[in-house]
Amino acid sequence: MTKWLLILLHSLVSLFRIRRDMVFENLLLRQQLAVTKEKGVRPQLSQTDRSFWVLVSKLWPTWRDALYIVKPETVIRWHREGFRRYWARKCRHKGRPGLNPEIKLLIKRMSQANPLWGAPRIHGELLKLGIEVSQTTVAKYLVRVRKPPSQTWRTFLENHAEDIIATDFFTVPTATFRVLFVLVVLSHDRRDILHFNVTESPTAEWTARQIIEAVGLDEVPKYLIRDRDRKFSACFSQKVSTAGLTEVLTAPASPWQNAYAERVIGTIRRECLDHPIVLGKRHLRRTVRRYVDYYNSVRTHLSLKKDAPKGRLVQFPNRGAIRSRRHCGGLHHEYYRRAA
Repeated sequence: MTKWLLILLHSLVSLFRIRRDMVFENLLLRQQLAVTKEKGVRPQLSQTDRSFWVLVSKLWPTWRDALYIVKPETVIRWHREGFRRYWARKCRHKGRPGLNPEIKLLIKRMSQANPLWGAPRIHGELLKLGIEVSQTTVAKYLVRVRKPPSQTWRTFLENHAEDIIATDFFTVPTATFRVLFVLVVLSHDRRDILHFNVTESPTAEWTARQIIEAVGLDEVPKYLIRDRDRKFSACFSQKVSTAGLTEVLTAPASPWQNAYAERVIGTIRRECLDHPIVLGKRHLRRTVRRYVDYYNSVRTHLSLKKDAPKGRLVQFPNRGAIRSRRHCGGLHHEYYRRAA
C-alpha cells in the first residue's frame, strides 16, 4: 500500500512539474515575443526586462532552454551587477561632509593668482578668513601646473610701474592752419599726466628740459619709454641720462610698445581736442591744462578700479545732495555731494 502511495505521489509531482514547466516556458516565450515586436530584432532591454529574467532564473531551473533573445551568461551578469548595486547601496554611508563649492573655487582662485604659494600658505590664508579646512583638503583642490611657478606679466609690470614714465608728441592744427606740437609725460604707476607743454618747434634741448621738469629732483623714475623720433637726439639722451633716467626705445613703427602714452593721447583727442577749434598756442595750452586737471583729479579709470589717478574720495549719501561742477567748458562734469 505504501509503495502505491509513493508511486501516486511521484506521478502527481511529475505532473505538476510538467505543468509548471509548460506555464513558465509559455510565459517566457510570450515575454520575448512582446519585447521583439516592441523594440525590434536587436532589442535594447530595459531594467525591468533584466530584473524579470533574473527573477525567472531563480524560480525555474531550466530557464536557459526558453531563452532566445540574449545569452544565458548575460542574465548571470545582470544578476551579479544587481547584487553589487544592492550591497553598495545597503552599505553606503555619508562619511565626511563634502567641501563647500565656494571654498573649492576660492582655493583654485588663490592658487592661480599666487603661483608661488603652496598648500600651507593658502591654508594659512583660509584660516585667517575663518575657513576651517585641513591642509590636505587644500592640497587636493590646488590648480596643478606643469611648468615651474611663475608670476604673470601683469604682476611683473605692476612691480616696475613706479619706475617707468613714458613720453610722446602729438600734433594739433590751429584755426590759421599752423601745426602745434604737444609733449605729454605720463607715469605708468597711476596713469597720471606728470607734465605737458606746447611748442611750434620742438628741439632736443626743449624736450629734455620738459622731461627734467616732469620728474623733478626727488625720487626720479628709472626708465623712460620713448619712440625713435628725431626730436630725441643725442643731446636729449645726454641730458636725460644726467638726470638719472635710462631710455628704453620702442621698435620702429611700433606704437603699441608705448601703449600707455598712445592711449592717453587718444583720450585727450577724443574727450577734449576733437571738439573745440584751437586758436593758437595759448589757447591750446589752456585747453589741455584744464583737461589734464580733470583727467588727473576727477576722471575715473578702469585700470585703477574706477578711481582717479590722484585719488578721489567716496562721498556717501549722508554728505548731502548731489551737485555737479563743469569741466573743460562743459564737455565733462564732476558729480559730488554737498549739504544744502
